Amino acid sequence: MNLEVKKFFAQSEYLDQMVLRPLSHIDQNWELIRGNDGYLAEEGNLSAHLINLIDVLASTEPPKKYHDNEDRLAEYLVSMGSKIQKEGRYWIGDDYGFVLQQASLAHQLNHEELIFSAAGRVMAAIKHKQRMFDEMEEGHQAMLAAILTILVFNYGTWIHGTHS
Repeated sequence: MNLEVKKFFAQSEYLDQMVLRPLSHIDQNWELIRGNDGYLAEEGNLSAHLINLIDVLASTEPPKKYHDNEDRLAEYLVSMGSKIQKEGRYWIGDDYGFVLQQASLAHQLNHEELIFSAAGRVMAAIKHKQRMFDEMEEGHQAMLAAILTILVFNYGTWIHGTHS
C-alpha cells in the first residue's frame, strides 16, 4: 500500500465537495468524516466507496503515461460512433469528463482504464510537488475529481471485477 497516495487524499478540504457532492442526488449524506489518520467510512453511503477507491489507488501501480489510458477510452467511444476527435494532445467535440464517463459506461473493462488514469494523475501530481489533492493545479484537480466521481458512481461494476 502506497502511504504517499493515502496522504495525498487525507484531510483534504475539497475532496468530498468535488467528488461526492455532484452525486448528492443519490446520497444526501455526501460529506466525508475526518479522523486522525484520514477518513472514517460510513457504511452504506458514497463516502465508503470513495475511501475504498483511495485504497485501490494506493495499491495500484500507476502507468507511466496515464493519458494513454484516457486515450483508449476516447478511442473506444469513437469506435462506437462518437464525433469527438483528437487535435494534438487534446480531445475536442465534447466535454472531456463526459467523454470518459460515456466510454467507461459503455464497457465494464474501461473502469480499469479510469483506475489506472487516476493512479497516474495522483503520482504525476506528487512528482510535481503537489503533495495533496488540495494543492493540485486546478485543471488537473478537476479532471481527477471527475474521474473519481465516475468511479464512485459506478462502484458496484468495478469493485466486483479485478480490484475486489
